[in-house]
Amino acid sequence: MKEETGVVRVETTVDSREGAESVAGSVVEHRLAACAQVGGPIRSFYRWEGATQADEEWTVVIKTAADRLDDLVAHLNQTHPYDVPEIIAVPVTGGNPAYLTWVRDETRPGGPA
Repeated sequence: MKEETGVVRVETTVDSREGAESVAGSVVEHRLAACAQVGGPIRSFYRWEGATQADEEWTVVIKTAADRLDDLVAHLNQTHPYDVPEIIAVPVTGGNPAYLTWVRDETRPGGPA
């Protein structure tokens, strides 16, 4: 198994393109992520409040430093439009070393402009 890189990939979903773009912009603006991509629409099926739901959503994929994950999760919980947002973090175990360094550098408060 490869050694962890100190970078995580975080995914969340939002009910509109505008909402997803707002989430993506906010996490980058606050240096909680180096970048975030918005994709969709997707069709999500899930159980909520005792009933099966099927809704159109947009995915936000966020790259951040592992040591910024707790702050990112707190920010998403505070600003996300859902009562219980999906926030899934997966460790990155490999990749382009220069890109991974960039992700870590860009998530430092007061980091590179």
